Amino acid sequence: MRTKFKKSYRFALYTSLYITVLTTLLASVFLWVFYEELKWYFTFGFALIVYLFCFLIIQFRVELFIYKRVKKIYDDLTLLESTNLRKGSITTDMRTLTQEIDKFARDKKIEIESLKVREEYRKEFLGNVSHELKTPLFTVQGYILTLLDGAMDDSAIRKKYLERASKGIERLGYIVKDLDMITKLEVGDLSLNIEIFDIIELAKSVFEMLEMKATKKKITLTFDLDYPEPILVKADKERIQQVLVNLVVNSIKYGNEKGTTEISVENLIKNKVIVRVTDNGEGIASENVPRLFERFFRVDKSGSRKEGGSGLGLSIVKHIIEAHDEKIYVESEFNVGSEFSFTLEKA
Repeated sequence: MRTKFKKSYRFALYTSLYITVLTTLLASVFLWVFYEELKWYFTFGFALIVYLFCFLIIQFRVELFIYKRVKKIYDDLTLLESTNLRKGSITTDMRTLTQEIDKFARDKKIEIESLKVREEYRKEFLGNVSHELKTPLFTVQGYILTLLDGAMDDSAIRKKYLERASKGIERLGYIVKDLDMITKLEVGDLSLNIEIFDIIELAKSVFEMLEMKATKKKITLTFDLDYPEPILVKADKERIQQVLVNLVVNSIKYGNEKGTTEISVENLIKNKVIVRVTDNGEGIASENVPRLFERFFRVDKSGSRKEGGSGLGLSIVKHIIEAHDEKIYVESEFNVGSEFSFTLEKA
């Protein structure tokens, strides 16, 4: 692509004017002192000739010296083809050129910093995926190898080890399924089936679904008050159910025995409601709160994974809520409890 230059004459015009004024003044003083004669037309003609001569020489030198170097800058920076500098004619005004080069440098610095952050995220993500997949894979492999080594002859051991191997495969399935869903959510490939439904009725069905799980830890699933009237919202019912299930399951996992998990629904503004899931469990340390919605991030650093799960639940929750163009919030105090809340559009 041939570079088109937008020539600037400002430098030559002003420089020629300064030289002409100075030269004319000096010539006038010289004639007045030594010849005591000063004709106005002579002075004007002299000034005009000096001005034109200086303008032509300076402009020619600017084109020869500066324009060529400016063109070389544009030609050398081949990356500039994708920026605004290539979209129009190239100016040789130094202020404009400097501004454009500074803007290009700032944009590239931001891009480089962004790439560094993404690279760190990619490394951390690959490490987490490897760790999450490795644990159930080695578990399943260990049980199967033990059975092949002769333990399969004992029917009791065979059944126990196969059940444990089945649980490992089930966990692998959860991880793969959640990874597939979060990928679709991030690239916008998962369509939402927006409908009108009663959020109170949906929360009741989630409580019924998780009642057995809560009973094992003697945790009470309840509402903050009685809701005699339905509260209709406009969203993807299946996805919002998944959000509630994930939040309630987390509150049960990390809740204290004989604790409480409570759901409340409040009017936020005219066309919004806010759904809160509150527990009085172990809570989350303040330094861990900002990273809660990251993929595979766990507050428990021991690696024991005693509570199981894929480590993607809260990340999926965040993406589902954001896919609805809504907000999710978290408040937590260590050894006191946690509250997760999200907004929904009222029907």
